[in-house]
Amino acid sequence: MKRILVICQQDAFANGVKPDAIQRFLRARGHEVSLFDTYHLSRWNGGPLRGKLPAPGPGRLALYATEAASALVVRRWGIGRRHLSYYLLVADHHLRRHILKRSIRLEDFDLVICETVYDAGVLRHAGRTPTLYDAPAPWADEVYFDGRLTERQHAKLRRLETRVLEGTDHLAFHWESYARYALEQYGISGRNLMPLNFGCTPSARRASFSDPPRVVYLGNVSAGFNDPDLLTRLCRLYPHIDVFGGPPPDPRLGLRYRGYTPSLDVLAQYQLGLVTCSKDQLRRDGFSSKHLHYFSYGLPVLVPAWRRHLDLLRGSLPYTEETFRSVVDDMRDENRWRALSDQAYAQAERLSWDETLAPLRGLLADGPTGTPSRRRIPRNGPESSPIR
Repeated sequence: MKRILVICQQDAFANGVKPDAIQRFLRARGHEVSLFDTYHLSRWNGGPLRGKLPAPGPGRLALYATEAASALVVRRWGIGRRHLSYYLLVADHHLRRHILKRSIRLEDFDLVICETVYDAGVLRHAGRTPTLYDAPAPWADEVYFDGRLTERQHAKLRRLETRVLEGTDHLAFHWESYARYALEQYGISGRNLMPLNFGCTPSARRASFSDPPRVVYLGNVSAGFNDPDLLTRLCRLYPHIDVFGGPPPDPRLGLRYRGYTPSLDVLAQYQLGLVTCSKDQLRRDGFSSKHLHYFSYGLPVLVPAWRRHLDLLRGSLPYTEETFRSVVDDMRDENRWRALSDQAYAQAERLSWDETLAPLRGLLADGPTGTPSRRRIPRNGPESSPIR
């Protein structure tokens, strides 16, 4: 048995999915796994009201102020968004590293996994404890293409991020095309790279054919990389698109908004899943976790034609705004739909969590190729509680 810490942010979207999957996967193999959720790191623990207040302590109070300033700059001040975001991002990075260093005894674990870019700086303080940074996406480019950095700031943030990528014992990305992107665009060495793709849980309940096909969109409806304007235009092109997620969109957009779905089983009521994304270089080489959620119910997935590496995701239907309606109408043929649905579900089986997380078994194996435990930690008494 190994003792493993997963540092993560368990929000209501995709960020909370993979940490839970990692915990289930490793616990099923006899390991002791702790999740440390940093989503409200700066907030006071407690009920709804207390959770909005800053936590005590100078570091957490400074982080609270930084997050408040960032929300103001990013959402409400266009000039500040591009010119000031960098300083707030770097402050957030250093404050989180400092707080986590004081909050967790990293040396008490056999492996520390970080699932969030904002907290990855703490891995440099792990000492002899092996570390794995499982990056959702290349951070500096994500922020730059979101219009929050100048050219000079982008270069500086890339250098900071590259130090994090190179400084961890093991490095993975949520999708293999992001790893290729980091190798090509960041020029990282790749010496510590390992595969650890996002996965899914194929559902026993599959979608069934219906004419006209109903389309579902699942996810954040405001993030720039999801291109909400494109989603709005597609909904005007085809009337049978339902939107689930958050935050609630402006009613003037005319979306068929269904709120935040409490269960993915709602996907079985549809015939097609919809992915939208921006056209910047990162998202062209990117990945959407909702893609696999759709596959897990046997839904063929409508995905922008500018997204590359679709050979890794069989069961996908590339579209442009000009071809969108005709691509959907082709799925009114039951034989075509069933053939593509079978491809999508088979792809989900190949990308089940047991398959995509399999590299963790080798990482935790004792012996020359694995990561041996440095020492046993008592399971009882004060030393068995390494998270303060």
